[in-house]
Amino acid sequence: MTKPRLMIADDHQIFAEGLKRLLSADFDIVGAVQNGRELVAAAEKLRPDVIVADISMPMLNGIEAVMQIKKVHPEIKIVFLTMHPDAAYAVSAFKAGASGYVLKHSAPDELVTAIREALKGSTYVTPFIAGKLLHFYESGSHPGADKALSLTSRQREVLQLLAEGHSAKEIASILNISIKTVEYHKYQAMEDLGIKTTAELIRYAVKQGIAEP
Repeated sequence: MTKPRLMIADDHQIFAEGLKRLLSADFDIVGAVQNGRELVAAAEKLRPDVIVADISMPMLNGIEAVMQIKKVHPEIKIVFLTMHPDAAYAVSAFKAGASGYVLKHSAPDELVTAIREALKGSTYVTPFIAGKLLHFYESGSHPGADKALSLTSRQREVLQLLAEGHSAKEIASILNISIKTVEYHKYQAMEDLGIKTTAELIRYAVKQGIAEP
């Protein structure tokens, strides 16, 4: 019987190696990447059945990467494996198109189950946050999260790279756009969010999980 084809996306190499050992008995590991941009490119090239991805990754976070992948390849299943126990992250993950949400400390017990549920077309949420997630939906989404989602994908990309310390010139090179366009997206995001300074914009990006501190 052919094993499902699986790809891993995590910027911690030692952890990724541990995942390979954990999953290789049940799945064909076709690739492993360490940032969100590599993930988008590898998904296009390798076309795995399922991707196990972290949320916090450099260059492009996991949620943004998954949104881009699902637009082109909705058939690829996504299971997020993350340290974030906040229900707001899970909401964003499922809005992006994920089928599963597992916390890293629960990986040995839950990850294979989550992947198999995703491949069957079902959804898996780690029990640790299931109650929080239900409460989140019942009480209405967080206004800050709504604002972040109202930004364009390009604006969020610029915000993440800016928060990671890249200059406008470096961001322009990474995104293959002009410096003027980078500045436009930056200031448009500031206007949309009602933010006055770059420092405040960076703090916002970190607080909303668009970028790591």
